[in-house]
Amino acid sequence: MTDRATEPADGESDDTTGSADAAGFADTDESADVGSAGAAESAESTDATGTVDADVADAGSVVDGPVSVSDSASAGTGSVRVVGTAHVSAESAAEVERVVEEYGPDTVAVELDEGRYRQLKGETPDDLEASDLLRGNTVFQFLAYWLLSYVQARLGDEFDVTPGADMMAAVESAEDRGLGVALVDRDIQVTIQRFWARMTGGEKLTMLASLPLAFVPPVALGLALGLSTGLLGALVAEGLAGPFLLSPEPLISGLALPLGGVLLGIADWLLVGTLAGLALGAVVGALLSLSLEDPEEAEEFDVEDLTDTDLVTAMLEEFRQFSPGGAAALIDERDAFIAHRLVALREQGHRVVAVVGAGHQRGIERYLDAPETLPDVASLTGRETGRRFSVYRLVGYAFTLGFLAFFVLLAMAGVRNGFLLRLFGAWFLINGVFAFVLAKVGGAHWTSAGVGGAVAWLTSVNPLLAPGWFAGYVELRYVDVNVADIKTLNEILADEENPLGELWDRLRAVPLFRLITVVALTNVGSIVASVLFAAVVLPVLAADVGGVGEVADLMVEGARNSADLLWGALT
Repeated sequence: MTDRATEPADGESDDTTGSADAAGFADTDESADVGSAGAAESAESTDATGTVDADVADAGSVVDGPVSVSDSASAGTGSVRVVGTAHVSAESAAEVERVVEEYGPDTVAVELDEGRYRQLKGETPDDLEASDLLRGNTVFQFLAYWLLSYVQARLGDEFDVTPGADMMAAVESAEDRGLGVALVDRDIQVTIQRFWARMTGGEKLTMLASLPLAFVPPVALGLALGLSTGLLGALVAEGLAGPFLLSPEPLISGLALPLGGVLLGIADWLLVGTLAGLALGAVVGALLSLSLEDPEEAEEFDVEDLTDTDLVTAMLEEFRQFSPGGAAALIDERDAFIAHRLVALREQGHRVVAVVGAGHQRGIERYLDAPETLPDVASLTGRETGRRFSVYRLVGYAFTLGFLAFFVLLAMAGVRNGFLLRLFGAWFLINGVFAFVLAKVGGAHWTSAGVGGAVAWLTSVNPLLAPGWFAGYVELRYVDVNVADIKTLNEILADEENPLGELWDRLRAVPLFRLITVVALTNVGSIVASVLFAAVVLPVLAADVGGVGEVADLMVEGARNSADLLWGALT
């Protein structure tokens, strides 16, 4: 672990008026004061610049953002010592206490926001709002946060250290000495949202694909993926090749039942898909096993190496190569945000020990040495809107137009209304049944599963209106979800002796996991139903008009009729 004290540059100490406000702290959503458990709230006042002040000398007071100058600090004469730590290192925690004792600060700044501070102190986290959790990509952002949290928890278990022990040691050292504690990190929800928005589609898929590998053996995961791919491919192939392709005529002679032929054809294709999928899964599982690090090599890893500057730099560069945009949001922006707050504390005259992760130390110190290079704080806060053009939205709109065009063109070709009604009814029914059943498998209540099934057909009208979101909203009437659920999930997954059935039951008992499972499986059910409709149901229903090929011809005819009608209206 390394630490270094930084003094203000020449001439920097003379201009302190409104420095905190210039840094933008008074206008950020993250700024809030939280009193420690059992301590009286700090007296607060607002100066002419609008900056919130608090008496940092109060024992146990916690201040998020810039603080007022206490009796022990003179404006413009402050300093900051940055201590780089590993969040799962007992040695780092001990070193923090030593530096605080030797340096004698009046304020200890920690790499925490209000929410993480409260969680570290054992306070009950706030319940998550349904509109926040189920809005847009928030579920995927939450999965990314869960993955990062799980990795840190596993490291803590491996080295028998509570994650965040270094930050807890810093807070307790300050409280024991009656020092102020400044929460200088950006709100974790803002960070994760910006992190997710900055990543490309390929990077997101790669990251989410690595999530199952944290919990499931590679071979089992490979077999599951292979089997799923094989079965899905079999259903698609069956629909394209025709339901009777693998149904020898002698096997169904005398029955003369088209439905029997369809079912037999599906069974044949499913058998082929199962065998092919298992073979593919075995290969995928073997490749995944070979790609993972040897457990014996992993045991040689020393957590204290996480504070070694060269190693940390190499690890950060590797992550930056994987996702330049993600690294900017997760590392670079937070370096600047934390440095903004530390510069404000220093300009107010505080003697500060700043405890941060080793990966942030170099970037923060660079800004402290040259604060004029800091980006504007407004560019570091708020939601990241991402790119205006979205392939996902484009596909969604194309799907909507295609769905509407399918029915409109058939109607323009003069297809009987009865056929169109049967077609739509089958679409509604198969989507509803699959979405409902898989929602129940995920643990949804009857009402939630019913809502998901009822709106599942809308996925084809607009894939952005996923039925899982609707089922999730209703399910939130029965469960209260909060951030503490992530810790519970990590504890359950850390117990490697759990039988698979018991593990599934314990996971489903956690509100957050059940909610995400309900949302995900409802959507999966609708997707599977869509594929089955195109591959199996449509060929059967199309027999009424001469087959799938005839349906395509009718759509072309409908397009011609529409063009003629439009041309006639214009001329």
